[in-house]
Amino acid sequence: MNFTNKNVVITGGSTGIGLATAKAFISAGANVWITGRSADNLQKATEEINSPRLKTVVSDTSNLAGIAVLEKAIADNGITLDVLFLNAGIFVLTPIVQTTEAEFDAQFNTNVKGAYFTLQKLLPHLATGSAVIFNSSVVATASNAASSVYAATKGAISKIAQVAANELADRKIRVNIVSPGPTSTPGFQAIRGGAEEMAAAATALQRMGSPDEIAKAVLFLASDDASFITGTALLVDGGYINYALK
Repeated sequence: MNFTNKNVVITGGSTGIGLATAKAFISAGANVWITGRSADNLQKATEEINSPRLKTVVSDTSNLAGIAVLEKAIADNGITLDVLFLNAGIFVLTPIVQTTEAEFDAQFNTNVKGAYFTLQKLLPHLATGSAVIFNSSVVATASNAASSVYAATKGAISKIAQVAANELADRKIRVNIVSPGPTSTPGFQAIRGGAEEMAAAATALQRMGSPDEIAKAVLFLASDDASFITGTALLVDGGYINYALK
């Protein structure tokens, strides 16, 4: 797929799926802006990608002030965006009885509020016929133990994306959802108790997905090959079957 001279923004692009997607877009010729909370992680991403077409923005998109920083960076560059990948997200796996208000708020602020208002504030900068992709998850429709808050956030952004697809259709902006299954990211690797082994065993392919595999799906949804696809969730899950982390 060719994205030569296309302008792409990826929130949460310094590690994991976001970083893999940034690499894929760069390889396809795009100019890419990635956000992250950590200047150190963004610097590492810059060194790893090593391309003049990569720009980084220190921006915490879980709050409106952080989103304003991103919007200003795009406005100051005087560009229109061809692709917006709303990828930034966090998760804490905690049973309902143990979930704290801080854990609840942090996940909803980053995963839902952040994606919602990033889209809202960048709408004036989206080109006619551009593509927006929300990063949801198979947990949006699953019922895994200890995932109540995280699953709720992913269900929420999936619905927001579907509504946005209708609202933005008059500008020929396509809005879709990529829903990864268990993926070997730094966040997932940090879970203890054999979580990766359990997750891999819950897929038909009996393995974890890689961030590169999710990135390929994002590029497809952003490309002209998906020109008649909007409001759709693309499962990239290896044939995931509901399982429970306990």
